[in-house]
Amino acid sequence: MIGALGWLVFAVALTLALLAGWNAVAWPRVRRDGGGTAPRLISVLIPARNEAGRIAPCIESVVAQGEVVLETLVYDDHSDDDTAEVVRATAGNDARVRVLSPRPLPRGWAGKPFACLQLAKAASAPWLLFLDADARLAPGGAQAILAEAQSRGVTLFAPWPGLDQKGFWEQLLMPLLNFCVLTMLPAPLALERRDPSMALAHGACILTRADTYWRVGGHEAVPDALFEDTLLARHWRAQGEATACLDGADVVQVRMYDSLGAIWSGFVKIVHSAFKRASSFWLFILLHATVFLAPFIAAPALMVAGAPSGGWIGAALCVLGARIALAARFRQAWWPVLLHPIAEAMLLANAITAWAQWATGRGHEWKGRRAIPGAAAKGKE
Repeated sequence: MIGALGWLVFAVALTLALLAGWNAVAWPRVRRDGGGTAPRLISVLIPARNEAGRIAPCIESVVAQGEVVLETLVYDDHSDDDTAEVVRATAGNDARVRVLSPRPLPRGWAGKPFACLQLAKAASAPWLLFLDADARLAPGGAQAILAEAQSRGVTLFAPWPGLDQKGFWEQLLMPLLNFCVLTMLPAPLALERRDPSMALAHGACILTRADTYWRVGGHEAVPDALFEDTLLARHWRAQGEATACLDGADVVQVRMYDSLGAIWSGFVKIVHSAFKRASSFWLFILLHATVFLAPFIAAPALMVAGAPSGGWIGAALCVLGARIALAARFRQAWWPVLLHPIAEAMLLANAITAWAQWATGRGHEWKGRRAIPGAAAKGKE
C-alpha cells in the first residue's frame, strides 16, 4: 500500500517538476532592448513605512532612470523612523522626488493599498509604476518595463523581480516563493490566456496605465487585501483588461526580508492570505506535505526497512529536479536545493501558524499594524 502510494506521489511530483522545468525554459524575460520611449511617461510611486534603512538604494535607482520618469512620489506611511528624511537626503536637489504626508488609515483598509491609492491620486503621468521601497531598478529598467507593456498591449504589467538574497536564511527560504508559484502556474500559458485565475503579479513592481487604473477601480477594488498584487491582476482581467507577468530579474531586484524573523513574519502575512477559500489553502498544505516533503521522509525510512521505496525515491528526485531547474533559471545558489526538506518543513509550519493566528482571531501583524478577521487593519497611525 505504501509502495503504491509512493508511485502516485511520484506521478504528481513528475508532473509538477515538468511544469517547473517548462517555466524555467519558456517563461519570457523582460527585454532590455525595448527601444526608446517618450520622456516623462511614468510616475514612480513608492509606499514606505519604516523604511529608513532600506529605501536609499531604491531612490537612487529611480533617480538614475532618466527622462522617462516624470516624478517620484513617496508616501511616508506614518513611519516611526526617518524614512522621509532619508528620501529627501538621497534625492538631493532633484525636484522630481517628493514625499507625501500620510492621512489617517480608514477603517476597512490595509496600509499598503491605501498608501498606493494616495500616491495614484497625486500622480500626473499617464503610467503609474508602483515600486516597493526595498526594490531597485536596473539602469534603463523603467524604460524596458514600459516598452514591454506597450509592445504587449497590456494595461497592467508586473515584472517578476529577482530576489536579492544575502544571508543564510534568505538563501534557504526565499527561493520557495518562486518554487511555490512556478510548480503550480504555467507562466508562459498565462501570457496567452486571459483567465483571471491565471493572472499573476508581484507587488514589488507593478506598472499600470493611469486611465485604466481609475476606470477599473485601482486599489479601491482590494482595500483590505494583504496579498493585493495578484488580486489586482485578477481584478484587471475580470474587468476585461489585459495583464502580463514576465521574468523581470534583469530589470528589477528586491530584497524582501533580511533576517529569519522578518522572513517568518512576512511569510505569515502572505502565505495564508494568498488563498481566497479555505479549501484552496488546505489543498496547498496537502500538496506540499505529501509531494514536496513526505518523499524525503518516506524514502530513507522504507529503504532502511527493506520495503518498496522506488516511487518515493523518484518523487524526491523530481522535487530536487524542479528546484535545480528554477535555481538555474533565476541564478540562485545551488546548496539550498540540498536542504529542501528543511525549508519545506519550515514553510508548512509557517502556513499552519498563519492559519492558527487567523482562526483564533489574533490575525497577522506587519510593521506595527494588525489585520484581524472581520475588522479593519489596526495599528499606530
